[in-house]
Amino acid sequence: MVETGRVTLPQETPDRGHHRCSGHSRRDRGGSGLWRETGGGSPAYPALGYTLADEYLPFDFFDRFDYYSDVDPTEGFVDYVDGPTARALNLTTATASSAVLRVDASMANATQGRRSVRLESTTAYDRGLFVFDILHTPYGCGTWPALWLTDPGHWPDNGEIDVLETTNRGSEGNAVTLHTGGKCMMDGERRQEGTPGEYANCDNSAHSNAGCGVEGESGTYGEEMNAGGGGVYALELRPAGIRVWYFPRDSIPDDIDTDTSSASNGSIVPDPSSWPTPLADFPGTNCDIAAQFRNQSIIANIDLCGELGAQPRLYKELYSCPATCEEFVAHNPGNFTEAYWEFRSFRVYQVD
Repeated sequence: MVETGRVTLPQETPDRGHHRCSGHSRRDRGGSGLWRETGGGSPAYPALGYTLADEYLPFDFFDRFDYYSDVDPTEGFVDYVDGPTARALNLTTATASSAVLRVDASMANATQGRRSVRLESTTAYDRGLFVFDILHTPYGCGTWPALWLTDPGHWPDNGEIDVLETTNRGSEGNAVTLHTGGKCMMDGERRQEGTPGEYANCDNSAHSNAGCGVEGESGTYGEEMNAGGGGVYALELRPAGIRVWYFPRDSIPDDIDTDTSSASNGSIVPDPSSWPTPLADFPGTNCDIAAQFRNQSIIANIDLCGELGAQPRLYKELYSCPATCEEFVAHNPGNFTEAYWEFRSFRVYQVD
């Protein structure tokens, strides 16, 4: 398949997709920025000529998304609200410089699940370079936030890419994870700064859908990232592989457009071939990327508890959160003052 691709999703009632982090483990690094595992050869990413295809800017940000308001498919203790409700409760707001989606921090006894937001882009993509300019990432006991891509109506067959995902206090850093509906292995050579997760098999039928992940350092998410003014995550999805970079606010390359208006008109064009080693590298050496990842919508949500966030190994053992997850989420609205995403912009670039 060619390197370009953009389609508009049909309206349907989909599965919506599950997503989980991989396990927490560390492997030995075989040189600076180079991870050596078993099998496969060196990944090759020839330079591509990208041009601006889509902009998600604050003034019309929420017009580009559908609000998912059905039952949470990952069994979260959450009440995803529709657009009118989110706006009335100020759970989605925008200014000239940013767009915000947040968890409700006012209801004292949210015994049926705390209100939150899940957005799914109305445009889907087969390929592209996605640049996410983020000012604030959500965190706090009971939270399970994610910024990810999938085909909600055909999960897991068309794959899932978790660009940012963590749980609870989020102080252990970001986990970048792939999930596929078929054979996809990350057991070859990879050039990345992050640490491979526990599993190299991305197939959702293996290891209870843990996926194949890469873990970043503590500053790649949460309070530490927010304190520095956030930063930019960039995802490159192409047949050669999938790569994810993280740039703190003070280290954003000059060829990344951080304007929140359309003033640049696409004149600033990113060139990943000039960037440093990515946080995560998922080469297509032993995975047919073009076949496994198709029709990807951008999704931003803040789940609560659920299959991952409430797991005792995370909620209790790793993050030392109080009570049970559902009890804490229901009765502690003040815990959620930091449970919000704040975005400056999303930009999508494709090859002509």
